[in-house]
Amino acid sequence: MTTTIDTSPHLGASFDRLRTAWLETRPSVLQRRADLSRLRERLRARMDEMCQAIDADFAHRARHETLLGEGGVVLSEIDHTLAKLKRWVRPERRTAGWKLWPARAEVRFVPLGVVGIISPWNYPVNLALAPLVAAIAAGNHVFLKPSEHTPQTAEFLRSLLGEVFPEARVAVALGGPELSASFSALPFDHLFFTGSTAVGRKVMAAAAQNLTPVTLELGGKSPAIVTGTADLAKAARRVATGKFFNAGQTCIAPDYVLIHESKREAFVGLMRQELAARYPAKRRLEDYTSIINAGQYERLTRLIADAEARGHKVIPLLDGTEDVAGHPRLFPPTLIIDPDRESAVVGEEVFGPILPVIGYTSIEEAIGYMLGHDRPLALYCFSREKNEIEAILSRVVAGGVCINDTLYQFGCNDLPFGGVGASGMGHYHGRDGFLTFSKAMPVLRKLEPAPSDLVKPPYKGIADWVIRFLSR
Repeated sequence: MTTTIDTSPHLGASFDRLRTAWLETRPSVLQRRADLSRLRERLRARMDEMCQAIDADFAHRARHETLLGEGGVVLSEIDHTLAKLKRWVRPERRTAGWKLWPARAEVRFVPLGVVGIISPWNYPVNLALAPLVAAIAAGNHVFLKPSEHTPQTAEFLRSLLGEVFPEARVAVALGGPELSASFSALPFDHLFFTGSTAVGRKVMAAAAQNLTPVTLELGGKSPAIVTGTADLAKAARRVATGKFFNAGQTCIAPDYVLIHESKREAFVGLMRQELAARYPAKRRLEDYTSIINAGQYERLTRLIADAEARGHKVIPLLDGTEDVAGHPRLFPPTLIIDPDRESAVVGEEVFGPILPVIGYTSIEEAIGYMLGHDRPLALYCFSREKNEIEAILSRVVAGGVCINDTLYQFGCNDLPFGGVGASGMGHYHGRDGFLTFSKAMPVLRKLEPAPSDLVKPPYKGIADWVIRFLSR
């Protein structure tokens, strides 16, 4: 069974066990496929238990959001990997070039060894298991550290993975921030972190002591731009999906909307209608997700208070979302209209159901606003004009882009997912995840005759002629 680690002195022993086992027997492709198939079967069988654990950690998580955003994503990633893995592991032929003739060149994709994964609380199963699937597919052993903010889900993961993997192939460490610091300092062959930019800096600094390569999946202020040519009703509907799924606790949720001034008031009205239709009073407690903990709830409350103190227009989109028995920390979906640059809601990543709506008068003005912030994890563009879309894509660098919708770029298994700059570094999903956790090892097979038999001192005669010929 997978071992639960709760004190840092035990981390080294678990790490050594994973390393020793990997050095003795690297998982074959047959073993990797069997492991992933078994993980799929056990996750599918325990989906109800997964939903219950996440619901308990959130105080309330909409069940359908858990099924879609957690279980569905992981099962899709496993299915895609199983379908493609035999192709991914094949050596890749390269050209040796005539100067090395006769020779054959190839790249082999070999596992790195022991991979560390630190997963967050907002999608505690998805963001733990999706990178684990990629690491296992590449032939590594895995040490997972789930978030301490979702303890029941962490225990579920420990139990689930214990059913699938021996403890020398996958281990789980349970503990708080102190454990995370020790975990980051282990000499992993690769360290994968999903979380805040501030914590990401600490993880990277700790990993640097061992020259451990890192993948950082962070967040930031992801914009949605709604141009004057956009289908406004569709834009409002799809921004609402991206923003209020999981009560906005999504790293790729639209952090703010830039909208042409001529469309702003109509957009606000459409958002009101959309939220009323999505969360009628009789279904609200089932379908609207709570904020994860009191600290996050208080942070969101401070963002609203700061906007009100600055005189900004604050528009709650639903009535009756106050806390009720069994459903605490229900934070009302809220718009903030044209907050100034000094507002807390502009300076901080929102990570909740608060949506700043900012008017602009020209595409250039909107692009300039986006360029004034760190590079985002996601960019959403709503427009019916190809030239507008291309103007934005040619100027703004983002981790990923979705045109005329939100969130779905994450669900495309064949696209890399990852940030840039303050929103992260490195990629995963599909083949890109397999490559992240592999070493692309070049192999040159030198055939006869070998020019090196001729190119050697003394450099005269035939050696002089060959070197001059090759240096032309």
